[in-house]
Amino acid sequence: MNQTLERPSYPRKLKLTLAYDGSGYHGWQRQPGGVLTVQETLEHALARVVQHPVAVRGAGRTDTGVHAAGQVAAFYTNSPIPAERFSHALNSRLPADIRIRQTEDVDFSFDPILSVRTKLYRYTVFNHTDLPPQADKYSYHFWKTCSVEPMQQAAKFFVGKHDFTSFSAAGSVRQTMVRTLLRCQVHRRYHWIYFDLEADGFLYHMVRNIVGTLLEIGRGHWPPIGSIRFSPRATVATPARRPPRTGFRWCACTIARKTSN
Repeated sequence: MNQTLERPSYPRKLKLTLAYDGSGYHGWQRQPGGVLTVQETLEHALARVVQHPVAVRGAGRTDTGVHAAGQVAAFYTNSPIPAERFSHALNSRLPADIRIRQTEDVDFSFDPILSVRTKLYRYTVFNHTDLPPQADKYSYHFWKTCSVEPMQQAAKFFVGKHDFTSFSAAGSVRQTMVRTLLRCQVHRRYHWIYFDLEADGFLYHMVRNIVGTLLEIGRGHWPPIGSIRFSPRATVATPARRPPRTGFRWCACTIARKTSN
């Protein structure tokens, strides 16, 4: 599974930064039953490059259809291939919808989950009646008239340390539902609206529920002040309709400590 990375007797640990189009995959994490996932596809390609079985540990999971531009993963190996040549070797064995952006040698203490301080996600909305070809794979088609200014005003209320239970999936249980949102920004470029959210962690459906709430405010259904309610219970704070996964992209991770030897 994604959360398990046993250390074999290999003298080297490599960190990968990768991007992928999640349209054809059932999420990041390896699953039983031959379901196609990003993790399993990456591990098969790595095994061909390094000539031994590989178990990859990722910084987090993405769901079916969710894309990534800055996923971080690590694995142990005895391969002598230099880090600067490794990305090319691996990309030549990966499908075109998964690309290795960078490979680095890291200390054994580096952990893709524990070493990541923040994660940045972007949700993209196309706000016009005429959706361009193929844009439905990478954006949410929200054709109703939507004003950015009230969404920008409301987005400020999400920043800070809050209990985000009311913005998580129903029945979601974690050790703590408190998260610190460092950034919640909304901006428009022509017909495209971008929502950028950065936090020390996210709950399941948290980003999409926040975006859905802001869209309700942007279309004038809710006021920008007084609509954001934080509660340890699921309440009317969550939108009537959660936006789909298609506009969701994991953009980057901030690493908390030194990653190289």
